[in-house]
Amino acid sequence: MSAPLGGERSQVVGNSNAQAVAPQSVRPQSISCIICAYNEADRIGRVLRAVVGHPLIDEIIVINDGSTDQTEARARAFHGVSVVSIHPNGGKTQALLTGITLAKSEYLMLLDADLDGLTRGAIDRLAQPVLSGEADSSISMRGDTLPLFRSLGIDFISGERVLPRKMFNSALEEMSRLPRWGGEVFINELIIEQRLKVQVVDWADVFHTPKGEKVGSKKAGAKQEWKMFQDMVRVLSPFGIIRQHWGLMRLAGVFFFKTLNLLVPPIRARA
Repeated sequence: MSAPLGGERSQVVGNSNAQAVAPQSVRPQSISCIICAYNEADRIGRVLRAVVGHPLIDEIIVINDGSTDQTEARARAFHGVSVVSIHPNGGKTQALLTGITLAKSEYLMLLDADLDGLTRGAIDRLAQPVLSGEADSSISMRGDTLPLFRSLGIDFISGERVLPRKMFNSALEEMSRLPRWGGEVFINELIIEQRLKVQVVDWADVFHTPKGEKVGSKKAGAKQEWKMFQDMVRVLSPFGIIRQHWGLMRLAGVFFFKTLNLLVPPIRARA
């Protein structure tokens, strides 16, 4: 892998043209790390310290999604980090889309900006299944993953993944029409549609900062969580959420699917 980019880049992308950024040429066997951030000044440094200078990361792009605090300045203080600012705040889906469009690598590593306990070793574990060819994509199972998702063996809304950049080649326009919090479930649909083998990665020592802690109260945090769920339902429908869980569990080979796969060969990625 090549070293991270040597200099910082800062751009301001207005909401009206965030999706119009020209696609980049792709570098083979490389990883672009995309970190979407909104008012994460107190937390983003923890994430960047784990990825800046990491030998498996070729490019780091922080999408500052209309933050009103010092998120942009904190990110720009790290050498080798490209910072792109969107004003006003457009939501995580738009931020993801902007990062994906700008990325130059064969693979994308998506990370949330509010992780606690992230280490270089955790980055290794998330990247290696894909780089080695063991899987087509990977997804984290954090220490604070909801018990329901842990019992199912996969966190379908995890924000930490490694994915092939090419899976988005014909999906960017459709992604641009999604609601603010529809990005993760849309990515899941692409994984299922393209039959990508999934590796679930144990991140027992990595945690997500609760939304209530970030927005000032448990009530406000719960309200934001509800809005996220509503956007997921808008993209999928309640039945679609169940179907998506089933599809991802099948591709990840979790639980009874491990036995089922002995009888019915697991779905492999299309050529």
